[in-house]
Amino acid sequence: MTFLQLLTDVAYADATSGGKPTPSIIELLAMPAALLAIMYLFVIRPQQKKAKDQLALIQGLKVGDEVVTTGGIFGRVKSIAADFVTLEANANTSFKIQKNHIQGAPKLVIKPEAK
Repeated sequence: MTFLQLLTDVAYADATSGGKPTPSIIELLAMPAALLAIMYLFVIRPQQKKAKDQLALIQGLKVGDEVVTTGGIFGRVKSIAADFVTLEANANTSFKIQKNHIQGAPKLVIKPEAK
């Protein structure tokens, strides 16, 4: 038997003799669908909830609220403009930041320093 005959025998061999059956379309799509569902439940949905909570926090800001910036600075809201908030870190220090840099409310209450 020559090499060419061997190749032709292999090429024309019956595909169902000993091979695995091909999976159906449902079996092929089940794993990617499960992966997408898991990603939605554990990645996308929590991010959407966090963004919604952050937007509610920013829209609900009032003068006198205590906040923490993304840089870790604690301050009290002194004034609110369209896109900016003026924070007061202590009696002599105030600065203006963008609203989207407010991370949240501090866990502790800020007390003024005694002089």
